Parts: sequence; structure tokens; C-alpha cells
Amino acid sequence: MRRKTQIVLAIIFMVAALASFFSYIYVSEVLRQEITNADEIAAELTSHLARLANNAVPDLTSTRVNTDDPRAVRRDVAYYLSTDSNLNAMLESVVGSFRYVYDASIVDAKGKVILHTDPDLIGKQISERPEFQLLQNARFRRQLRMVYHPPNIYEVRMPLQLNGVPFGSIRLGINTVFIRSELTPRLRHAVIFSGIAMLLALLLAAGLSQIALGPLDRLSRSLDRMTAGASEPVAEHDPSNDEYGLVSLKIAHLGRQMRDAREIFSALKDNVDQVMAKLQDGLMLFTRDARVVLVSASLERFLGRPRGELLGRTAKEIFSSESALGTLVLDAFRLKHSIDQRELEAANGKRVQVSLDFIQERGTPIGALLTLRDVESVRRIEDEIELSRRMSASGRITRGVAHEVKNPLNAIVLHLQLLQSKLQQIDPEARRHIDVIDNELRRLDRVVQILVDFTRPRDLHMEEIDLRRLLEDVVLLATPEAEKHRVTISADFGGDALPVKVDSDFMKQAVMNVVLNGVQAMPKGGSLVVTAGRDDHNNVITEIRDQGAGIPPEIQDKVFELYFTTKRGSGGSGIGLAQTYQVMQWHYGSVNFDSAAGKGTTFRLSLPLSESTTEANGGKSQPVAQTLATPGD
Repeated sequence: MRRKTQIVLAIIFMVAALASFFSYIYVSEVLRQEITNADEIAAELTSHLARLANNAVPDLTSTRVNTDDPRAVRRDVAYYLSTDSNLNAMLESVVGSFRYVYDASIVDAKGKVILHTDPDLIGKQISERPEFQLLQNARFRRQLRMVYHPPNIYEVRMPLQLNGVPFGSIRLGINTVFIRSELTPRLRHAVIFSGIAMLLALLLAAGLSQIALGPLDRLSRSLDRMTAGASEPVAEHDPSNDEYGLVSLKIAHLGRQMRDAREIFSALKDNVDQVMAKLQDGLMLFTRDARVVLVSASLERFLGRPRGELLGRTAKEIFSSESALGTLVLDAFRLKHSIDQRELEAANGKRVQVSLDFIQERGTPIGALLTLRDVESVRRIEDEIELSRRMSASGRITRGVAHEVKNPLNAIVLHLQLLQSKLQQIDPEARRHIDVIDNELRRLDRVVQILVDFTRPRDLHMEEIDLRRLLEDVVLLATPEAEKHRVTISADFGGDALPVKVDSDFMKQAVMNVVLNGVQAMPKGGSLVVTAGRDDHNNVITEIRDQGAGIPPEIQDKVFELYFTTKRGSGGSGIGLAQTYQVMQWHYGSVNFDSAAGKGTTFRLSLPLSESTTEANGGKSQPVAQTLATPGD
């Protein structure tokens, strides 16, 4: 139980005990007073009735009543009493005038009623009732039970003597209901007083506990915020006030230090996690005792083991001396020698480039970084960079040449039209030569225009779409051409949406170029399969697989080069695949292929997956500089 709760409960208990004690005394005193009042009223009333009774009965010796006959005396006395107007009027007013009195009667010595406030009981034998003295002499708790238990009538008696001779008694009934009705409001007041006292005690206890323990509570919340990593500043107190302020100030300084360290660590961790998830290289970070603390996602491809299995293990537990990679790494750790770009064959048969660097701080080793690279991927990236560099230069030259050719070409066409208009009558043979020149000039103009369009920077109208819908449109558009070549196109795009952010027109043209290439690669007919789905790296992969003769190995490096084509005689321009390559680069994607002679070719188009939480630039025009004029079909 919290200290604050203990203090509140203690104060409430103390006040409740005091309130109960004083309420007990108050109620007991009120009850005693009510019973005493009832007894005094009864005593006064019986004395008054006795005087009236004595006044009502004359001196029997002066009357004709035979005083020697007791029966005659009782009969005449009863007559005098019953006919006395003052006595009867007093009895009739008793019940309404005295708040405790239930009834009143005059009874003879044999218990027979002579006068009664209830006329129906006159002349009848009255039953005995408990004396009021029992209630008056009882202790407080018993008195309370007697008053509040089932209603009861207690009797007050006074002996009656007439003419100096005992005659009977005067009896008054005191009903506990009347005492209760007088006592209950007092009890209600006591309960209300106790409730108010308890409420005030609760408020007082809460206030005192807040004053006494409030600083501790604030210190506790400050520590909780520090533990939870809250970024808001911890409240400080003036240390000159009290000890709490001094402790709080120290906690505030400690909290700032912890928060700053946590923010730095969190930022570094997020950055490292992002980098590790996107790296193609396999990275493994070791502590000074050769225990793994950081692993990149791509390392799983090199070692064939999940990251969770590697974290926390030592180099000896991960690498085996039976493999070339394990021997190299373990020897380097044992000798504390770095490994500088060593190539070897991994367990999966791939060539791997290995490097190990030991990290030092002020001359003391604090860890090591192991890097694994796929040699084939490294060389492919180097080839792509070189290709991009060459194609970029080629594109700049091509744009210049196209513009230089376009100007004189326009002048030649203009002068040719002027020459035709001046020659009204021309030899048919000369007309044929002029038409040939005109047609060739126009064809050359179209080629130059295509070249200018290909190398011109474009504005991409990006929008988020489901790539499956775009691929369905491409298949529908390519179907007539496929039917001419007796090619059947089948598609499988899966059930899940493939959201990507692309320029629909450019992307549709890029995919169409590859599909038509596949159709034209099967002059004798066949099957073209188009599939699409997600990979493990948040990319959408589109595969277009034909059953053609395949691409010979000696020309595979030239497939994406501008103007390269194997269909010179059938109208190939050498621009289609180069355009596809270019469009994929605009969309931060890639295109590659696998081909084997006689087994067909599979093109793979990769696009980054568009997450639903990413802000869309839908419909906005984004200028994209022409980076590559890459080679084509």
C-alpha cells in the first residue's frame, strides 16, 4: 500500500473514531433526556389526574352511601368519577396534548377499568404491561434496542387514594414509537455530522498527504518518465526550499543525460537498421570479444543462416575451420590481422569477396567489421556504371548530332518543295527521282525526330496504380500481334495487389516493347508467359518468358545498346529495349534477362513497391533529366 494511502486512511480512521465516540455520547445523552422527559410528564400527569379524582368524589360520610359496604362504596365512587366533567375532559385531552402518552386510565384495586381514554375498555379487566421503570433503568445500548425494536408500550402507575382509603391506581401508557419519533431526527443529525466530519477528514487527509508526499510523487513520476524515455524536460525545484527540491534537481540532470543518450542511440539504431536492410553487402559487426552484435539482412544469403541465429554468438560458434571462409576469418581473429579484399569460393559455390577490419579506439581494439560481397554482383554493378557512363556520353553526342542534322534536313526539304513548284512540266523519270528523294528525306526526318524524342528529358506524371491492371492492358493490346505469329499469351499476376508509383504511359510502352520482342522471337509460334509478384525486398518483379531461340552469349552484352538490333531485314530499329531500359531507370527500377540458346529468354522488370503509407505525388509532373540513352532491341 502506498504511503500516501496509508496516511489518508490513518487520518480518516482517527476522525471516524472521534466522530463515532462523540456521536455515541450525544445520542446516549439525547435518549436519556427523552426518557427522563417522558417520565417527568407522566409523573406530572398522574398527579394532576389524582387531584381531579379526589375533587370528583365527595366525603361519603355526609352522603347516604353505606360506608360499611365496600361494594357500595366502590360503585358510588366509580359513579362520581365517571360523571365528573373535569376528570373526563382531562382524560380526553391526554393523548393529544402529551407527546409521549399513548393512553390513560383509572383502574380499581381489582384491575377493572373505571375510566379510560378508549371508551370501549371501560368496565373491562385491563392487561398488565411492563413498567416504564425498566426502560428508564436500562443501559444505553439496551435502551436503544428497546426503543428501536418492535414498538412496545410501557406503563407508569400511581396509587389512587380516595377519602384516605386505597382505591386503585392511575395508569399511563408510554409508547416507544413516540420516543423514537423524537429521537430519530437527533440521530439523523448525528449521522450527518459524522458524514461531514468524515468528508472533511478525507479532504484534510488528502491535503496533508499531498503536502507531505507530493514532492515524492513528483520524483516518482520523473523517474517513470526517465524509464519510459519521455522527451519532455523533468520539472526542477529550487534546491534552497527543501531536501525534495535538491533531490529533484539531481534527478532532472540525470534524466537529461539519460534522455540525450537514448535519443542518440535510437537515432543511430534506426539509421543502422535502414542501412543494413538496404545493403547488398553482407556486414557483421563484432565486439572486442568476437561476439556478433549487428548483422545485415543480405548476410543470410552468404552464410545460409537467419540473422537471429547469429546475433550474440562468437566467431568460433559461427564459422567452421573446415571451410575456406571459416579458416580465413578464424585465423584473422586469432592473429588480429585484417583481411583486405580476399576472393574465395563460398559454400554455395559463389565467388565471395571478403574483408575484415579491426576497429580501434586510442590504440585499443573495440571490435571488428566483416564484409562479404558477391563478386558477380560487384562486377555487374561496375559494368552497369561503365555502361551508364558510356551511354550518357553517347546520348549527349546523339542529341547534338540529331539537332545538327535536323536543321539542314529541314532546309533540303524546303528547297525540294520550291523546286517542285517551279518545274511545271517535268520529265516522268525526273519526277520519280524527285519523289524518291522526298520520301527518303521524310524517312530520315522521322528517324532524326525519333532520336531527338528518345534523348529529350521527359516529365513523368507519377500515379499510384495496381501493376496488374497495367499488365492486363498490355496483354490485351499485344494479343492481335501475337495471334499473327501464332503465339499464345498466358498471364498470372496472383491475388494480391501490386501497388507501384509510375507514369502509366511510359511504363506501358516499356512492358509492351519486351512483350512484342518475345512474340517476334517465336516466328513459328509458341507460348509467352507473363507473371508478376512481390519479392522479399519490397520490389514488384514482372517476368516475361518466351520459347524462342534465345539470345546468343556473344551479343547479350549489347541487347540494351541504342540502335542494336538483330532484325535489320524485318524493320527493327534498335530503340525498343533501350527505351525499356531508360524507362525503368526513370522509375528507380531495373531490367535484366536470362537466356539460353534453344530454350528461350526470360526478362525481369523490377519496380519498387509503393507502400500505402507513403505520400503520393499522384498527377504531379516531375521533371526527370535524361541520364542514359541506353541501347536497344
